[in-house]
Amino acid sequence: MTCRGYVRSGVVVLDEPADFREGDEVRVRLARRSRTPGGGTPTLYEQLQDVIGIAEGLPSDLAENHDHYLHGRPKKTT
Repeated sequence: MTCRGYVRSGVVVLDEPADFREGDEVRVRLARRSRTPGGGTPTLYEQLQDVIGIAEGLPSDLAENHDHYLHGRPKKTT
């Protein structure tokens, strides 16, 4: 069963009543409203644009050698 609703003051409010029993397990999946014109699915760039470019002091070869910096593997040589 899929139920739709919205959040009001931190509480999930369903659009229509649902027949849940005490102890039923439920899962909530957030469906963010799109900020794209026409209401399409936002691109990865649009989803991450608030954090893109804010990291400072990273090594210049981080993209190529991320396994070295994260896991201690040997650096790649070019």
